[in-house]
Amino acid sequence: MSKILLVRLSSMGDIINAMPAVTDMAQAMPGLKLDWVVEESFQTLPRLHPAVDRIIPVALRRWRKSPLSGRSWREFSAARQALGETPYDLILDVQGLVKSVFFARMAHGPIAGPDRHSAREGLAALAYQKSYPIVWHQHAINRVRKLAAQAFDYPLPVNIDYGLARPDITLSWLPVRPYVVLLTATSRPEKEWPEERWVRLGQRFADLGLACVLPWGNAQEQARAERIAKAIPDALVAPKMPLDAAATLLADARVVIGVDTGLAHLAAAMATPVVAIFLASDPLENGVLASTYAVNVGHNGASPEVDEVWQAAMAGRRA
Repeated sequence: MSKILLVRLSSMGDIINAMPAVTDMAQAMPGLKLDWVVEESFQTLPRLHPAVDRIIPVALRRWRKSPLSGRSWREFSAARQALGETPYDLILDVQGLVKSVFFARMAHGPIAGPDRHSAREGLAALAYQKSYPIVWHQHAINRVRKLAAQAFDYPLPVNIDYGLARPDITLSWLPVRPYVVLLTATSRPEKEWPEERWVRLGQRFADLGLACVLPWGNAQEQARAERIAKAIPDALVAPKMPLDAAATLLADARVVIGVDTGLAHLAAAMATPVVAIFLASDPLENGVLASTYAVNVGHNGASPEVDEVWQAAMAGRRA
């Protein structure tokens, strides 16, 4: 039996992109015990994978804002104690940053990660007892899967399997009729698809009798969702919800259409047909990727038209 600590602190999409590697490891090493150190705001995500034994949450983002507060010191001490109480056969840092190594070194066991030419911050590789070359210009999922396969010396499975379990949650506010999810919010303005295109797309779904559900994460995103929903018949702006509820929402959708955002990756991980719209980043390295229907449209500097997105959605949507 192997006892492993996985270090991937953030972000949402990158945490989700590490899930197939967890499935690979669990299949290659029966009886695997895997713990995961992750930012507190994302700790719900690893809990969705049945192979993850224990979550060790950290709050680095919050601690940096108030480094001298008593709460920060108490939480940091608790995290350090949790990391140090279990000996690990291997600590696998798939993030390759100085901050991820900082937490990896608190645990007991040899540390492995990408070599200095492959890590995002080459300095991090100096802390690894074992390091491996990983070609950078490939999808993030494949980078993590290949790193884990080298670290544990198993052949890479052909299929991508996120392995996530659907949360046992009932969303009483959902529409009775079939619905699609429109993920209109993203982290940077240059990644946003124009609101009028969202409206035109949503109106086409409404014409088919499909309800449009629009999630959001902050007040600005909520206002955007409300503007778009107002122009689409019977569209629904979702209430604010935790990530496990969002996973349930996405899992039951007929299709999900979203910009470059972590929730689009979560839709792919829940095996829901998903179309991801790219305007300011490279889908070849960061797009949605799954063994189920997952299509990327657009690319850096090119905004796809409504027809292109519609055709991709119709090709993959559930009946």
